[in-house]
Amino acid sequence: MDRRKFMKSGLFSALSISSFGLVGFAFQTKKNMEMQQSENNLMSNNKIFETMKNTVLHKANTRGHANHGWLNSYHTFSFANYYNPERVHFGALRVLNDDTVEAGQGFGKHPHDNMEIISIPLEGDLEHKDSMGNVTVIKHGDVQVMSAGSGIFHSEYNKNKDKRVKFLQIWVFPDRTNVKPRYDQITLKLQDRVNKLQQILSPNADDEGVWIYQNAWFHIGKFSKEIETEYTLKANGNGVYAFVLEGDFTIDNQELNKRDGFGIWDIEKFKLKSLSENAEILLMEVPMIK
Repeated sequence: MDRRKFMKSGLFSALSISSFGLVGFAFQTKKNMEMQQSENNLMSNNKIFETMKNTVLHKANTRGHANHGWLNSYHTFSFANYYNPERVHFGALRVLNDDTVEAGQGFGKHPHDNMEIISIPLEGDLEHKDSMGNVTVIKHGDVQVMSAGSGIFHSEYNKNKDKRVKFLQIWVFPDRTNVKPRYDQITLKLQDRVNKLQQILSPNADDEGVWIYQNAWFHIGKFSKEIETEYTLKANGNGVYAFVLEGDFTIDNQELNKRDGFGIWDIEKFKLKSLSENAEILLMEVPMIK
């Protein structure tokens, strides 16, 4: 696929609906155009990958941040008004937002296209409605995916009037464009991630978890202290971006704390060790597209 052509045709419209809700769009067209041009330059020159070795560390306190009152959002990668030329994406992983939505609030109806969009609730109940006719509620233990493809509209609201909802919003570049939009949701057994890695996403419809149009695999594990495990990558040319949900870990001797992100690539496998009780981590294996 011509990645630059894809960026021009699909990414701009996806980015243009980023950080908004009941009050409408939250950033300016001029800034979007400047950001798009910068992204195209980065993609064509491969500057991000030329300046790194085979790991990248993003500490929690270095993330972008936007507090709109009803929405408190932390951005691991450039998003909306937060732009860092060295943090545009990690391979096919384009967006990793750590969102908290206040009681009774939410994102109004808005469009997406040509992006795989994954939502992972961490606390509370998130109500979803879309132009395909789906009306659902997702909660902790669920994973939701939308293949936006040729274009969809959807809204997301905190279903509860008395407590917040917290969730991860993740975008992945698809391996094809303009597919028929699709929706999927699954409830997982939380006990299946205790002291091991539970697969929650893959490229295969008949595999564990949900599936997307990309050669990607996601896993979540919740570990007791001092538990060590090994992760073997599923595909050549892939890398893994780890995001710590709770507690502390090491990955090949790199110490990670809550909400830190760590990318690693050009390897076949790595060791993961928990340093605290009830430590929880999300591993996202994606192609290292440039």
